[in-house]
Amino acid sequence: MLAELHDITKHFNQALLARQKPVLNGISLQVAENESLAITGPSGSGKTTLLNILGTLDVPDSGLVMLNGMNTAGMKEPELAALRNRFIGFVFQLHFLLPQLSLLENVLLPLLPVKDKEAIRAGRERAGRLIERMGLQDLVNEKPGRLSVGECQRAAVARALVNKPRLLLADEPTGSLDAETAALTGRLLSELQKEEKLSMVVVTHSQELAGRMDKIYKLGSGKLLPISKG
Repeated sequence: MLAELHDITKHFNQALLARQKPVLNGISLQVAENESLAITGPSGSGKTTLLNILGTLDVPDSGLVMLNGMNTAGMKEPELAALRNRFIGFVFQLHFLLPQLSLLENVLLPLLPVKDKEAIRAGRERAGRLIERMGLQDLVNEKPGRLSVGECQRAAVARALVNKPRLLLADEPTGSLDAETAALTGRLLSELQKEEKLSMVVVTHSQELAGRMDKIYKLGSGKLLPISKG
């Protein structure tokens, strides 16, 4: 398996009530090579927390996170940061493009830690191809403030893929978009997952986007249950 969660638990402190609220209660999940999964469920059910734990941006109270056969529990933050940059691409509901940089410069940001000149050259070529695939080739020199929300989000997808990750994690990637732009972005994500032979986990409220995935799960009351696509 490319990524695995085993018996994950997570609680949040409720200061006013002086107690801990269980958010994830014994969650297990397996993500195979080239597989796409959607995680659905009501707001506040812990979907983002689950995704952040899978991406090592958060740590569980208990349980095991395995990425590419490696147990992440014993890794220090520099090791985790290197693993994330090499192995995982992230797309969030807000694009988080840096306003002072051009579209192209934003897409190239994950290449900053790379030292090998050949790898940098290949990464820049890949960035150009991804930008064109996103239909943004005429906007490479524009700053985010001059782009639409949909254009910024497509640039964020290109940025997430520029390092050729094996796992793409997307948290409500179409949640801030209008219906037409959301459909376009969802279709591009689905197509790129297959073209790039990625594994992908998407947190979404969109039934249309969830329906494009190979498997659908629903998170609620701390439990993760598979949903039949019918």
